[in-house]
Amino acid sequence: MLGRRSSALLGRRVPLLPTALALSPRRTLCTAPAIESGTASVNGVNLFYMKNGNAGLPLLCMPGAMGTAETDFGPQLRDLADSMQVVSFDPRGYGKSRPPERDFPIDFYQRDADDGAALMKALGHSKYAVMGWSDGAISAVLHAAAHAPSVDRLIIFGGNAFLTKDDIDAFEATRDVEGTWSKRMKATHYPTYGAEGLQRLWGAAVDAWAAIYDRHGGDVCMAQARSIQCPTLILHGAKDPICLAEHPEWFRENIPGDGSTALHVLPEGKHNLHLRFADEVNALVRDFVGRSSAS
Repeated sequence: MLGRRSSALLGRRVPLLPTALALSPRRTLCTAPAIESGTASVNGVNLFYMKNGNAGLPLLCMPGAMGTAETDFGPQLRDLADSMQVVSFDPRGYGKSRPPERDFPIDFYQRDADDGAALMKALGHSKYAVMGWSDGAISAVLHAAAHAPSVDRLIIFGGNAFLTKDDIDAFEATRDVEGTWSKRMKATHYPTYGAEGLQRLWGAAVDAWAAIYDRHGGDVCMAQARSIQCPTLILHGAKDPICLAEHPEWFRENIPGDGSTALHVLPEGKHNLHLRFADEVNALVRDFVGRSSAS
């Protein structure tokens, strides 16, 4: 949720940061004409979604904080549709899934997980794979735990299993968006949310992470991860300055899966590994999802 880039503010090791502060020039919009989009009324909100492809086991892609289907999973929507239907959405309160404005109750990760499950049901999918990045990886873990009969496979990267006091201090150091975020980061999100809107969103998110730390002892999804029984693939960029190696290693050691939970490390990968190394990641995803007996 906070990258090493901001470590000078704190003088300490930096924890995970949601995608809002992990943007890259390689994060491009998905404009392929074959991609369909629409809205679905689920759990009391209208979710904007994008989908592409019809073959194989469907794949639900869960965006990170402040992220959308377009910004977070463009290469997957474009390039994996030859072997599966790829679905992603703007989580409630983000992007085109507004109104309502995004809020952050203590269970907002679970809410996003449940929204994703309801969306897939609305699209007619009773069995599918789930892939999550950054904050979306946390929701993907919760999704797989709470909706186990529907989730055939799980892929996660860039997400954390727990929060520490250092994490909370790091978030707090970036509360002032205008004063602490880079010009590039602000230029990415101001057009969508506006300066005041983004400040409200980020401030509320910082408060929510502090509440999770205070009320749950920093446990973000540890208990749920230990209950997952579906085959699980964990990806990690060895040069990720945001999600440190302790998190993917914890997931590998604690997600039972089908008994062979795998961790694949991309030596040159950073936080946005699925965008910077889209071909390599897509090949791994295509192979992993393709092994499903449900595809």
